[in-house]
Amino acid sequence: MKKVGIFFLALIIANVCLTKSWGQGSPTTGQIFDSLRRPITTAVPFLLIPSDARAAGMGDVGVATSPDAFATHWNPAKLAFVDNQFGVALSYTPWLRQLVNDMAISHLSGYYKFSDKEAVSLAMTYFDMGDINFTDNFGNPMGDYRPREFAVRSHYSRKLTENLGLSIGAFWVHSNIANLFFTGNGATGQAKPGNSGGVDIGAFYQKQGLNLAGTELDFALGAAITNLGAKISYTGDNQRDFLPTNFRIGGSGTLKLDELNKISAALDLNKLMVPTPSPNRLPRDIGLLSGLFSSFGDAPDGIKEELQEFMMNFGAEYVYNDMFMGRLGLAMEHKNKGDRKYATIGLGARYNVFGLDVAYMIPFKRTNPLTDTFRVTLMVNFGGKEKPSAPPPAENE
Repeated sequence: MKKVGIFFLALIIANVCLTKSWGQGSPTTGQIFDSLRRPITTAVPFLLIPSDARAAGMGDVGVATSPDAFATHWNPAKLAFVDNQFGVALSYTPWLRQLVNDMAISHLSGYYKFSDKEAVSLAMTYFDMGDINFTDNFGNPMGDYRPREFAVRSHYSRKLTENLGLSIGAFWVHSNIANLFFTGNGATGQAKPGNSGGVDIGAFYQKQGLNLAGTELDFALGAAITNLGAKISYTGDNQRDFLPTNFRIGGSGTLKLDELNKISAALDLNKLMVPTPSPNRLPRDIGLLSGLFSSFGDAPDGIKEELQEFMMNFGAEYVYNDMFMGRLGLAMEHKNKGDRKYATIGLGARYNVFGLDVAYMIPFKRTNPLTDTFRVTLMVNFGGKEKPSAPPPAENE
């Protein structure tokens, strides 16, 4: 990474990594509040960055799509319905390539289904921010550093009925983004890595084999709360920031046009369960539970602003012979809450136990630092359900 000062690093982490949920930062006593634009910021926003190319190619939807190994990110309850017994997937995403050339996010995820009703999963995410050359306000060197963050998750998923499943899991996150920080009087202090942990919960409902005007339809609904955990601190004092606790709800439908062709569409709504910035209070001064429960009604402009805090993601997928996939997607966020707007495209292929997916993001603004972001995913699945064989021909009596 080219040489940057401490304030440019803060800019990258606080604003470039996308304001609102992908922004790294927190209010300070001297913060100037915009009377209209109040994007929500949290610590460790990498926890919300989509991990897999399939979902990324569909506009970052995933709470109710068909299950795979990356359900650990979107909604682990889906894994109770996965067809295979065991699966592993690896994803790689170069990050902010319009600015730097050595940032990347890697994700490894796997599951094991030890009965028709139960599954366990494990996932790891690593965010490498490259090499940073710190300088002070006068350009004097202050040392080199390599910021990095990672998280580990584990979940248990179970069917309660033929159509309904639930999941619960735990995660731990480690964030080491700087070795120093600026105090209020301009002096520097020693920063330390931040650590936190918490739980994820999810629910998934699916109904297969419905009839829609003579065409077979599979329908699903999903909901999940992820990254629900304790606040995190980098300074060892009372300045603790919220994790990006996220509420996600959505649905999907798949039409089987014939034996070879099917199309799917999915819609997700996302909202951070984090206090809305306000000139009368600082989010870091609000308690964890108070902030979570008030996040659906604390916006200064009332219900109108609360609705603005929902981000909409839409995606579609075409599948030919369960081997080749084409994907399109769209993500929309209100201009007062981060203004993320982008389209996505993706391709996928399956052969035997292997799968390969790629995705590409197309921001609507040319100056977006996420322009040219692509993802690639490789997955392996074992123990799939066997297709029923044709009955033997009847013998002539």
